[in-house]
Amino acid sequence: MGYSLPSLDVPEISAAKVWNASWTRAEVEGFPEVSENEVVRHFVRLSQKNYAIDLGFYPLGSCTMKYNPKINEEIARRERFANLHPFWPERYQQHALSLQYDVQNLLKLLTGLPGFTLQPSAGAHGEYVGIKIMQAYHQKKGHKKTKVLIPESAHGTNPATCAMLGYDIVSIPSNDTGIVHLEEVERLLDDEVAGIMITNPNTLGLFEENIHLIADKIHEKDGLVYMDGANFNAILGITRPADLGVDIMHINLHKTFSTPHGGGGPGAGAVGVRGDLLSFLPTPTVQKTDTGFGWNNEMPESIGRVGGYFGNFSIHVRALAYLLSIGSSPDGKSAPYFRKMSEAAVLNANYLKARLKGYYHIPHDRACMHECLITDQNQSLDGIKTLDIAKRLMDYGYHPMTVYFPLVVSGAMLIEPTESETKENLDDFCDAMIAIANECKSLPDIVRTAPHCTFRRRVDELRAQKQPRLRWSKNLS
Repeated sequence: MGYSLPSLDVPEISAAKVWNASWTRAEVEGFPEVSENEVVRHFVRLSQKNYAIDLGFYPLGSCTMKYNPKINEEIARRERFANLHPFWPERYQQHALSLQYDVQNLLKLLTGLPGFTLQPSAGAHGEYVGIKIMQAYHQKKGHKKTKVLIPESAHGTNPATCAMLGYDIVSIPSNDTGIVHLEEVERLLDDEVAGIMITNPNTLGLFEENIHLIADKIHEKDGLVYMDGANFNAILGITRPADLGVDIMHINLHKTFSTPHGGGGPGAGAVGVRGDLLSFLPTPTVQKTDTGFGWNNEMPESIGRVGGYFGNFSIHVRALAYLLSIGSSPDGKSAPYFRKMSEAAVLNANYLKARLKGYYHIPHDRACMHECLITDQNQSLDGIKTLDIAKRLMDYGYHPMTVYFPLVVSGAMLIEPTESETKENLDDFCDAMIAIANECKSLPDIVRTAPHCTFRRRVDELRAQKQPRLRWSKNLS
């Protein structure tokens, strides 16, 4: 496609004769024959229809879609990083091993946890590694632990991870305060509980202020506290998870440390552990030696390899560039400016909540962390639902916020501004949301049938999920 090639000067061979006929398909009727110019224009037009963080505010709650500084991209594309080969001798990998060692040191500093692995490729992958470590710990001690406590306000991947590893999930119900109370944990805690998976701040955007008390109770049963660190952007430099009693956690480097993510990756879910769990970390680990840096494969209690070679190394490069630009020292001994970063993210979320209050229902009207939660309760009186509001927001030029999550709140709209956005950007977004709230009363049909100004009108997402059409056809509209 896009090229004029000379006539074939070798015998033509049918692919169906070389491979199994079931692996090939018949000629696609109406398949286009186009020039290079047309191909380029087609894909450029498609790219212009995409929304991106470089184009506007991405208010996705629980996703931390912050701006990705271009200097990070430039560094990650440098030849010695971009062309790194895992089979090079260690003496040629020193720059990469040194970089990963620095990333681990900074994560130790920020969390208080003494050991990290950078192998996991995403947050959910990090959860899997963390619970595998929890499982290995109990197996070594001869415990017969079968259950993990998980609050309803935790991320949905938490119970899925535990189920994958054979644990029974004991759900901690949410209450009117939006946080987990010690009494609820005590009621469910017994000798079969391996630990708790807790998201802090939780998916309602609230800090779990009882976490240290909960951790004490879990430890009394020799259980472990796993903290989902996807929302780490809210507390970075303000508090260290280890000081709250956390034993294991993962950190989404692609969220907190500004590396590109979405659409399936890439990502990095670094996992940190307390001191007596170091021996269970995946192998190999990066270690400092008398002659430089190297791989340590001598860990008999390790849960084994969970990722290929360096993990998603380009994400580690970008994360370190961001860490150093914020104000950390490479030796991991100081990090003075992270608190300001998180405080700005928290301030932005509370500013949004204050401006939208009175127009949208606030289920937990108290200081939130890095994201604010509103619902469609006021608009539902006029027959308008959360999905309608999200679709109408697209007409104002914004990507919708996270909708219908957390599941424990009816008609939820979760908005995370991050520290990247200016007051002017936040005001423009709030003006759009307030205008939509007014339209719900004065022009409800406009909202119900939105969007009206996008390349596509309202699509039926459920039909696409239940009746997918995976083969191309010229008859598809």
